[in-house]
Amino acid sequence: MKEMIFRFVVGGTAVCFFSALGDILKPKSFAGLLGAAPSVALATLSLTLIKEGHAYAQLEARSMVLAGFAFFLYAWLVAWLLVRNPSVSKRFSVLAVVSSSLVVWVAAALGLFYIVLRR
Repeated sequence: MKEMIFRFVVGGTAVCFFSALGDILKPKSFAGLLGAAPSVALATLSLTLIKEGHAYAQLEARSMVLAGFAFFLYAWLVAWLLVRNPSVSKRFSVLAVVSSSLVVWVAAALGLFYIVLRR
């Protein structure tokens, strides 16, 4: 029960902070983006630190950062294919582009994991 209360307090506080930050930034769609992922990550890392210790929390944090880079690559690829290349968006559906780009996300995440964490 303490863990749930702690998760609620940390997550709620982080959501409020990042939502306020996103509200200040332009465009307003940043509010939703900044409200979810960072707050969940902070709550998860806080609980991991308490339950598992520094070493495991450090590994989790590194994994989150690497996954964030992989997601950025995926998002950039999808935006590039659909927005910058009109011929791609005319020939393929959004679902096809997004689904096929998931391979890049998984490959980048696994590649970064292997390079950085499995030395």
